This record gives sequence, structure tokens and C-alpha cells, in this order.
Amino acid sequence: MIDLFRQRIVETGRLPLFGFFTAFIVTFVLTRVVVRLIRANVSGWFGNVRAGDTHVHHVVFGVVLMLVGGIASLATPDAYVALDCIAAVVFGAGSALVLDEFALLLHLSDVYWTEKGRASVDAVFVAIAVTGLLLLGIRPFGFADAVPDPAGSVLAQAYFASTVADLVLAVIALLKGKIWTGLIGLFLPVLLVVGAIRVARPGSPWSRWRYDPDSRKYQRAVRREVRFRRPLIRAKIWVQEFIAGRHDLIPPELLPRAADAADRARRRRLARAARKAAARDQRRAAARTRRSVADRLQRRAFARGRTVSRLRTRAAARRWTRRLTTEQPPPTPTPTPRPRRKLPTSRR
Repeated sequence: MIDLFRQRIVETGRLPLFGFFTAFIVTFVLTRVVVRLIRANVSGWFGNVRAGDTHVHHVVFGVVLMLVGGIASLATPDAYVALDCIAAVVFGAGSALVLDEFALLLHLSDVYWTEKGRASVDAVFVAIAVTGLLLLGIRPFGFADAVPDPAGSVLAQAYFASTVADLVLAVIALLKGKIWTGLIGLFLPVLLVVGAIRVARPGSPWSRWRYDPDSRKYQRAVRREVRFRRPLIRAKIWVQEFIAGRHDLIPPELLPRAADAADRARRRRLARAARKAAARDQRRAAARTRRSVADRLQRRAFARGRTVSRLRTRAAARRWTRRLTTEQPPPTPTPTPRPRRKLPTSRR
């Protein structure tokens, strides 16, 4: 293992990149552990960093570390590999702190634990994937071992044409909503061809510009989204929440809307309970009416000296109850008051 590390990392000059990659992953994992402990209010654990009433996000420390690591890497001579590695480690730690709050920079709002905060985890995963490919020796556009040639040579022209073609295919894949295919395809150009040929995702710019909602391509894209894409997204969200915690808070701008939705849901529950109670009272009243009608019919038949079966009595009671519930009784006319006659006055 040590010999392989020396051959693939040290001898190829990728030791600073390895330091950046390791520091990036370790810092991201430790940061997520710390913020999850802060969110859980673990006793004996420190809280958020504050300067007075201002909450200092860890993106501030990330920017400072990136600045220090970048300047140190530029100022370090090429012969000092150890110092260059230390600068790369500092830069990787700062990059992890910055990308961990990428959603805050994107939305200019504290959406760390909301659904929008998943953009930070996506950015971190993309950075890890791209850095891992570079660390393995895979270069963009498929020319890992290209030898520099004069500008007018055939090889230089072919390299330039293939680079332009890969960039065009990458832009098409990104416009079709295939982020991972477009980014990883820069290192594996076959993925760019696949992403550019296949149908776009519903809701992507390419779909809005080129697909009619009633077209076969749009319907096929929707079916593929439901059948393949959504299970992959659910799996990705499960992995993200396992590593970075659940993003289940409501954004501040949606809190009034959430309160209104909760109030509407409460009113719907109360109305549903009232309807159920009214229906239950109606069923009980109908059952009492049926029992009273059945008893009355039994007494009438017994008074006439006849025997009526219980089934016929119940059927007659149901008919009487149905008639009473469906037919409205005629309105009783209100009697008009008669005019009072005046008594004749006696004349003297």
C-alpha cells in the first residue's frame, strides 16, 4: 500500500492534491458532526459562535482559511513540497467550510436545515467526485497524457476540436437537467454523448424550450423521471441525511404560509369531525325511529289478532323511516288572525 501510494501520489506530484482531498473530507465530516450536536442541544457541548447579537457562520472561517491557504500556496517556491502540502490542507479545510454553506451563499438566507440547504451537500459531493477523479489521474476531455505540439499541428487541431465538442455536449447535458452527467462527463466523454442524446428532465430549460407538454418526448421524460430518477433521488437524499442530518425545517419566508396551512388543516379536521358526529346522530335517530315503528306495527298486528314476522316488521319499519327522512312534511298554514269587531257603544 505504501509503495502504491508513493508511485501513484508522491512520484506523480499529486501529494498537495491528496492533502487537499483528505482535509476537505475530514473537515466536512467534522463540521457536520459539530452542527448536528449543536442542533440536538447536547448537554456540555458548545453552541453557535456569536459576536454580540450576530451569528458568525462557519463560512466566514472558511473564507479566511481559503485566503490563507491560497496565498501561502502561491508564495511557496516549488522546491518546498512540504509547505505546499500544508497550504493545500489549509485550503481544503477552508473549501469544505465554504461549500458546507453553499446554500447560504446561493439564496442569501440561512437555509442550512431547510430543503434548500441540500444544495450545500450536493456541492460538496460534486467537489469530492471531481477531486477524486483528478487524484486518480483522470484529466478533463479525455486527454490525460497528451503531449504538447505546435499550434498548427494536426494533433493540436484535433485536441481543440474535441475540447469544443465536449464543452458543447456538456452544456447540452446541463441544460437538460443532468448535472452529474455534465460534470463527470468532462472526465469521461462517453457520458456526455449519452446525456446529450437522451431526453431532458421535466422542468429543465431544454424541456421548457423544446418539448410540448403533449408531445411523446415529454411524456417519456415524465415516465423516466417517475420510474428511474425519483428512486435515485430518494436514495441520494437518504445518503445525504445520513451524513449531513435531516433538512426538515421550514424556511422563514414560508412560516406565515405554513401557519395558514395548519389553520386550514385544523378547520378541515373540525368540519370533518362535525360531519361525522352529525351522520352518527342521524344514524342513531333513524335506528330509534325504526325500532319505534317496528314496535308500533307489532302492537297493531297483535291488537288485530294477526301474527307478523319480525323480518316483515323490520322491512316495513325501514320503509316508514325512509319515507319520513326523504319526504318533507307539508308546511302548516299559519292562521290569519280575524279582525276584532268593535262593540257598539251605547247611546244615552
